[in-house]
Amino acid sequence: MKAAVLREINQPLEIEDVQYGNPAPREVLVRTVSAGVCHSDLHFQNGSYPHPLPAILGHESAGVVEAVGSAVTYVKPGDHVITCLSAFCGHCEQCLTGHMSLCDEPELQRAPEEAPRLAQGAENIAQFLNLSSFAEYMLVHEHTIVKVRKDMPLDRAALIGCGVTTGVGAVIHTAKVEPGATVAVIGCGGVGLSAINGAAIAGAGRIIAIDTLDSKLTLAKKFGATDVINASNVNVVGEVREMTGGGVHYSFEAIGLKQTAEQAFKMLGFGGTATIIGMIPVGTQIELHGPEFLMERKMQGSNMGSNRFRVDMPRFVDFYLQGKLHLDDLISRRIKLEDINEGMEALKTGEVARSVIMFD
Repeated sequence: MKAAVLREINQPLEIEDVQYGNPAPREVLVRTVSAGVCHSDLHFQNGSYPHPLPAILGHESAGVVEAVGSAVTYVKPGDHVITCLSAFCGHCEQCLTGHMSLCDEPELQRAPEEAPRLAQGAENIAQFLNLSSFAEYMLVHEHTIVKVRKDMPLDRAALIGCGVTTGVGAVIHTAKVEPGATVAVIGCGGVGLSAINGAAIAGAGRIIAIDTLDSKLTLAKKFGATDVINASNVNVVGEVREMTGGGVHYSFEAIGLKQTAEQAFKMLGFGGTATIIGMIPVGTQIELHGPEFLMERKMQGSNMGSNRFRVDMPRFVDFYLQGKLHLDDLISRRIKLEDINEGMEALKTGEVARSVIMFD
């Protein structure tokens, strides 16, 4: 199969022929139909987060089941599925207490003594975040996929696999935004726009979108923002505090920077909660003013929207088909696998919400 392989940090991905193995008893072979190019992929390409190399990147995808292992009963060939990087085992403490997105049981990967899922001759190719979706096929554990209705377009379904679930889930699961609450979202890329959309679905009374690009702020209004702030020339924290009479109930940081994470905390009102969604680079320290905690301000992280993806993703599909999730507006452009490096470069400028690779 053709796949986009990362061999060196800060180097372009290379389109190469890679072999995949036969499905083990609990594995599923999926033909990739579409894959979103997510900012998280860029974090690994540029070395902000380490990963074994060579590897096939990509983790936001949808496709069609081609074959299943002997113990798989959940799906069959021909089923349409969305993938999710936060695979679950179903029996560890995190899974059994409802925190499936935090499961990290090693049984979801093949053991070192087993043949690898991906290889190029005698060379092992590392699987990325349980998936490696910048490839024509994905060989995955059955607990990385969810079956969805066949009238859902798979290019839009792919977005649910990461960005939408991360953004919407951070609002409804991690932060548990209540109807009427005030919300600020810093960063209007795919995840930030999804958080805005999620806040609107949750019934937030005021949703403030913050970005440095007017084009992104215009798009944010389509997703439910009631107010916008261009952060390039104003004191963002002061502006939010003034607009809300003291600060918001909930803030969401969807960029992954020290400065914006600190701003998310500073713009909270008494008792407010800041949720950090963005991937802050390894080694970065966040500085907060200690006395601010006395008024019960809180900061927390969110991993993949604290999802229960086999429940959440079919619901998000229904939301889209009901007109509640604005997935059409998330897709900035559709590209081929051969254009993957252009898609990665577009992430650096911040001018696109999502590029989606189409394999069919």
